[in-house]
Amino acid sequence: MKDVAFRKMHGLGNDFMLIDARSRELALSREKIAALADRHTGVGFDQLLILENPADGSSDAAYRVFNADGTEVEQCGNGVRCIARYLGDSDCFTATELSLQGAAGKISAKLLNAGQVEVSMGEPDFDPAALPFAAEAAAERYQLTLDESGDNVEIGAVSMGNPHAVLLCSQALDQVPVNAMGAAISGHSRFPRQTNVEFMQLLDPRNIVVRVYERGVGETMACGTGACAAVAMGRHWGLLDEKVKVALPGGTLEISWRGPGSSLFMRGPAVDVFGGKIEI
Repeated sequence: MKDVAFRKMHGLGNDFMLIDARSRELALSREKIAALADRHTGVGFDQLLILENPADGSSDAAYRVFNADGTEVEQCGNGVRCIARYLGDSDCFTATELSLQGAAGKISAKLLNAGQVEVSMGEPDFDPAALPFAAEAAAERYQLTLDESGDNVEIGAVSMGNPHAVLLCSQALDQVPVNAMGAAISGHSRFPRQTNVEFMQLLDPRNIVVRVYERGVGETMACGTGACAAVAMGRHWGLLDEKVKVALPGGTLEISWRGPGSSLFMRGPAVDVFGGKIEI
């Protein structure tokens, strides 16, 4: 057993345990991560963020992301903002622009005033193979038959470095069974690695409301890549303007995307809550 320092952080209520492992080796089992995520007997979090040294030295830091069930995932938008804020608050980092290396590739983050962070998330990828999603060819919309209920739903599919299925909802989102329907779509056989699921309500071309079911977690207060995916899909469908405010249960993110050939940008808060040590 050894004491490991951590920070508890959140972005719009999507909360994280962040461990800086750049100066020590850290190996955690899936079971241990799930135990730490427990909100009654552990630290409690949606995702665990582990900082590491970049393999090639071309980035300021590398990171890994684990869901509350202990599974490793490719990307986490709110988590990246928190990582950038943590590094910005560190004595050894004085730059306001950071390069970060994750499983989905390299991205850049800019520290702004009042705890805000802007992240260049890369270009959305609508190729089904990028998620992956089983489809004969790329399309704007796909029909999906839910395995247990037999209900048919229409989705858009997009990768933001991690997989997303987006549903455009005509009713208010408080009337949508997000956890039940999200679980059915997330674990659908056509998503071999599962998927995150966004339920989007269109208010006008510059404002949407989104609830997100995250694979391995369930519904969260906010999801950065989910907000990005919803805007990317809305732009792909011709419904949204270049700059969009995304209202999530935990607050609002600002997303901007000029369109194909350009990176999508996400802006929102990153909050440090407390720090501590835990025996691992």
